[in-house]
Amino acid sequence: MNTIEEYRGFLKGDLWGEWADLDRDQKKDIPAPPLQKPYPADATLLELVPPEKFSLGRAPLIEVISQRKSERNFLPEPLTLEELSFLLWVTQGVRGNSGRHRTVPSAGARHPFETYLIVNKVNDVEPGLYRYLPLDHTLLFLRADPKFPEKVTAACREQAFCGDSAVVFIWTAIPYRTEWRYSIIAHKMIAIDSGHVCQNLYLACGSIRAGTCGIGAYDHTKIDALLGVDGKEEFTVYLAPVGRVA
Repeated sequence: MNTIEEYRGFLKGDLWGEWADLDRDQKKDIPAPPLQKPYPADATLLELVPPEKFSLGRAPLIEVISQRKSERNFLPEPLTLEELSFLLWVTQGVRGNSGRHRTVPSAGARHPFETYLIVNKVNDVEPGLYRYLPLDHTLLFLRADPKFPEKVTAACREQAFCGDSAVVFIWTAIPYRTEWRYSIIAHKMIAIDSGHVCQNLYLACGSIRAGTCGIGAYDHTKIDALLGVDGKEEFTVYLAPVGRVA
């Protein structure tokens, strides 16, 4: 069994010197995997407020950063559809037409994440499980379940504020999107990329009188089953409940 010191190699940059010689699928002219999972033609889609119509998020950056903290006490007040649209765009929104240029950086512009939402309290949005479609800036409705608040709390190791939130952001990774370009270096890149996404969520929440708390303590099997992902080619890497705060 590896020692804790040996696992630290994941954080180092030693492999970059060998990267050019790695047997990568990109070098084999294998087409890049898509940057968004497909969905059925008859899927139920919810239109979001487009970025050009946002009327919020104007707080001075220095104020938002100086007040940034993890919030675990949420008010019962719901979020608005515009606020949810804003938070989704800020964390994975597309700039331009290629889908590769977004509001967060990603190694090689590979964007390995899918954003799932457990919506509990958002005006004009039916409670349930959704997936954000960044290339379309819409929400894909997956299913409803009145026990979602209880189930997500249990999956987050009984952290009750998860079920009390207005919405839970759940990011899965599809590793091959990044592996296609970076091979064995990809997993460090994915870990770094997840921090970019969640920090954008923190700052955006701070600009709209909302709060969040990044969660790494969760039961992997339970969360993946809740989302309906296979746990191998796609699996949960990070969660963040969001709600209104005083």
